[in-house]
Amino acid sequence: MYFRGPAVGLTFCSFHLAFYLINKYVLSILKFTYPTLFQGWQTLVGGILLHICWKLGWVEINCGSRADIVAWLPASAFFVGIIYAGSRALSRLPIPVFLTLHSASEVVTFVVQRIFYREQSSYIRLCSVTFLLISAGCLPIHDKQFDADGYFWAIVHLVCSGFYKVFQKSHKSSLLSDLDQQYINYVFSVLLLAFASHPTGDLISVLEFPFLYFHTFHSGCCASGIFGFLLMLLSVKLRSSLSPAHHLSWGFLAKVLTAVMSLFVFEISLNVPLAICFLACALGEILRVYTEKMGS
Repeated sequence: MYFRGPAVGLTFCSFHLAFYLINKYVLSILKFTYPTLFQGWQTLVGGILLHICWKLGWVEINCGSRADIVAWLPASAFFVGIIYAGSRALSRLPIPVFLTLHSASEVVTFVVQRIFYREQSSYIRLCSVTFLLISAGCLPIHDKQFDADGYFWAIVHLVCSGFYKVFQKSHKSSLLSDLDQQYINYVFSVLLLAFASHPTGDLISVLEFPFLYFHTFHSGCCASGIFGFLLMLLSVKLRSSLSPAHHLSWGFLAKVLTAVMSLFVFEISLNVPLAICFLACALGEILRVYTEKMGS
């Protein structure tokens, strides 16, 4: 276990890096900004791979009763909001900015749990949430590449992510496992995004996409779907085999690696205040890991 844990964690970090770099390349460099088709294709690939692994006996999926599935559908709706808004935001924002705003979803989770579930929190977690909020709130002020639409969709993304986490925690006693939940998410997403592709105009607009890029786009979407699926499997593996603090530690390392490596691949106007925002977010994440470690 001591040898397998680090190997799985490092593989998780590698897939996290590849997933975001590929997505950013397709959305920003190729400028394929049709999120219903892009995310629909990704979730279709992920759903097919998960179904194949289930039929081959490599993973166990038991979606339970119809009542369990129906009860999980609101979370699936938040999942669609996460991936749709995430694509819109990532196409316009640098990866470090996007990941910093994504980390602020913990603020939404914290507020909802305090208001609606009356959960008590330690001062360390409060400090963690404060740093995450400050880092995300100061980004628009110091971002020389400020994009209003990008930040708008990033806010939608982090709000959906925060509510999804709350919903997931409130269903811990459910008969649905993490893979069951993800399988339902995949099916729901494919169906919803397929129906939404025409009203949003994506299905028509894609005909104007340069034909020269089509093979690159398909390769990028397939690779993104595969890496996203493997990333999900490894995340489930880490969550089930490690403590919450260790799982969060690997997630934090993956974000740092992805943010740093993206600086060498994509252009970003980095300045001192922006770097301080990133460091404040990192400090908030570290305090979050420490909070989980003290609570375990």
